[in-house]
Formats: sequence, structure tokens, C-alpha cells
Amino acid sequence: MSQFNNATVEKAANVYYGGKVTSRTVILQDGTKVTLGIMLPGVYDFGTEGPEIMEILSGDLKVLLPGSEIWQEIKGAETFNVPGNSKFSLEVFGVTDYCCSYPAM
Repeated sequence: MSQFNNATVEKAANVYYGGKVTSRTVILQDGTKVTLGIMLPGVYDFGTEGPEIMEILSGDLKVLLPGSEIWQEIKGAETFNVPGNSKFSLEVFGVTDYCCSYPAM
């Protein structure tokens, strides 16, 4: 899906790592929450409460998912899933555009 119709966007940005990672929360018509954001080059660790679906729209990065010792390379568009109540790491090499979805648990 390249766009969200009939959605509400929260004006305040979510800002992490001194502004190197930012996102905006979008509430879809059915109440589902997604975030749209940008990551600048750097190394980042994130924790999840519930499961997350990370859709990389464009970028150059590596991700280390929970339970894995192998960094997965992502160049361009790709999607990966992160389990709930876990931590994952990203090493971002170029400006990365992403959409994060939070499916019902």
C-alpha cells in the first residue's frame, strides 16, 4: 500500500537518538496505528512491547533480530518482523525511509 486514506496524523514527532531517528504516528480509520519515519546513519537499539512489522521503503542498513547472531542486509525495499517484548539492533548506512506497523496481539 503506497498511501493511507482517511487517516489521522499526530502532529508531534517521535524523536530518538538526538533526532537521528524520527517518526510520525498515523492512526488509520480502523484504529490501527502505524509510524512513518526516517533514520539517519548510525547504530540504534530498540525495544518492542508488542510485535512490529518494519517495512523499509528505501535505505541501506543491517538488522540484528532477536535470537539471531547474523546481521541481515537490507538495500532498498524489504520487510521484517520483530516479536513483541524483544530488542533488535540496526546499523544504518544511508538515509532510510520506513513504515512500522503494530499488528494486534
